[in-house]
Amino acid sequence: MNIRILLSVIGAIGVYNLLVFYIGWNGWIWLTHMTNMTNIFVYSAIVIFLAYSYVLSRLFHSITVFKVIGSYWLGFLQYAVLFLPVSNLVVFILSQSSISMHQAIQWTGAGTLFVFAAIFIYGAYNAYSPVIRKYNMTIHKESGKHNTLRIAMASDMHFGTLSGINHLRKLVHHVNQIKPDIILLPGDIIDDDPTPFIEKKMDKVMSEMNAPLGVYGVLGNHEYYGGKIPEFLAQMKKINIPILMDEIIKIDESFYLLGRKDKTDRSRKSFEELVDGLNENLPLIAMDHQPSSLQEAEKSNVDLLLCGHTHRGQMAPNHLITNLIFELDWGYQKKNGFHTVVSSGFGFWGPPLRIGSRSEIIQIDITFVS
Repeated sequence: MNIRILLSVIGAIGVYNLLVFYIGWNGWIWLTHMTNMTNIFVYSAIVIFLAYSYVLSRLFHSITVFKVIGSYWLGFLQYAVLFLPVSNLVVFILSQSSISMHQAIQWTGAGTLFVFAAIFIYGAYNAYSPVIRKYNMTIHKESGKHNTLRIAMASDMHFGTLSGINHLRKLVHHVNQIKPDIILLPGDIIDDDPTPFIEKKMDKVMSEMNAPLGVYGVLGNHEYYGGKIPEFLAQMKKINIPILMDEIIKIDESFYLLGRKDKTDRSRKSFEELVDGLNENLPLIAMDHQPSSLQEAEKSNVDLLLCGHTHRGQMAPNHLITNLIFELDWGYQKKNGFHTVVSSGFGFWGPPLRIGSRSEIIQIDITFVS
């Protein structure tokens, strides 16, 4: 391992442990002022277990409780880093008044706990209660048999442990209600490892989605992270959902559908290579999991590009970061005749929380005009 990478890893672990200590120290101070707790060793063991549950989930895939606890911890960690310094400042200010330090710690700790509870309840509601977002657009090309086209799109489902079979049933219900002509799934269909997806027989439920022109998907970065792409492709093939990997197919002699490999795969083809030789008079709809090649897609005469990946930051204020990284991190954008839709996703990564974003299904109604 490169010495610079090794030092970076050691530094990151050191910073993380300092944050865990800071969070644990705050919790200990509040608990000792609220209860008669005196066993710091038991408390420390609990904090360490919480802090490293997600790491344990990567080592022991079959023990799902590690992933559940670790995922919630990640959400708690983010907001603890944001809120605890404010709480410490409030305690200091209150203690400078007529309020005793003991009361200041009790009241501020209780208030902070209430804020965390509100965030988790509201965030879980946003994560598990999807909405349907609708976009209408015109593509100035003729499309053979179809003057109009309705697309149902869902990305970043992350189906597995926490985004489970009940959440999948919601997807199937809402997508079928849309009555789409075609269903498109631009990546991160599963959450890394396909094992929970297979064991819960989620493929059977997913097969209930239907559209006259079919269901198609592409790979996201998390399918690559799981390292079991062949197993995932086999599940999708079994339920007749082709996963396009740098492939273009002509749908009903009316338009092209392009599916790129994810950016994680450095051997993937460029848009220019993929569209070479196509009939430019036909509409071209593309799926690319990460919205990092918008200019390349526009130059290659793609008419509509569908992406996901960003989750719109999933938990505010992370959306400020995704907005800086990507030209379009969420929503709909039109530049000349080039249309782009980036979804915040149907599922979630890590904690089943969404603050400042919402689980969503996209309905796109296209009118083709010569």
